[in-house]
Amino acid sequence: MREILTSEISILAFTLGIYFGATLVYQKTKFALLHPVLVTIAVIIAILLIFKVDYLIYQKGSHLIDFMLGPSVVALGYTLYTQIASIKENLVSILTALFVGSITGIGSVLMLAKILGSSHVLAVTLAPKSVTTPIAMAISERFGGIPSMTAVVVISIGIIGGIAGPWVLRVLKVDSKIAIGLALGASAHGLGTARAMELGAIEGAIGGLAIGIMGLMTALIAPFFLA
Repeated sequence: MREILTSEISILAFTLGIYFGATLVYQKTKFALLHPVLVTIAVIIAILLIFKVDYLIYQKGSHLIDFMLGPSVVALGYTLYTQIASIKENLVSILTALFVGSITGIGSVLMLAKILGSSHVLAVTLAPKSVTTPIAMAISERFGGIPSMTAVVVISIGIIGGIAGPWVLRVLKVDSKIAIGLALGASAHGLGTARAMELGAIEGAIGGLAIGIMGLMTALIAPFFLA
């Protein structure tokens, strides 16, 4: 296995194979804890550790997957276009909800950090947890946090939100498609939006919109909290 994971083609096939296998398992079981992203991450980490494969080698070979993240996010624009009528009708409510969500996302972390006596570095590292990874890392680095730890926290929250989010919304009896999309996109970013797309076209489109606006608002608001 260690010898196999040395070329870009083999690493790409290895990663995609695990993901597609995990997707088939998830489609058959519909068990939230077997979400393809969560299973893929766990399996890849286990294999790299067992066969002592240097992560830098794996990262270099999987750069094409990283590159495709950009076009995949841009592709969300099409779903937004198809739901433009719903967005226009609820634009004020959407912007208000995301503005409040951005303030709550940062403020709640800083409040807990102060209550628990956490350091400034840890508080800044965790504060941008509710936005997509690149923006969160940039905010963390700008104000003295630890970007790599921020990335881990953001991805972890995305996984938890994608798994538990729909269940929480059902328990709270939230049945508005727009509200569901906003909640998943704003709190669990990319993975939450992927889960929202499984629920419906409107939920997925609003989730994609929430990622962009939440990131923009957090980037603008963060300096007032973190400076």
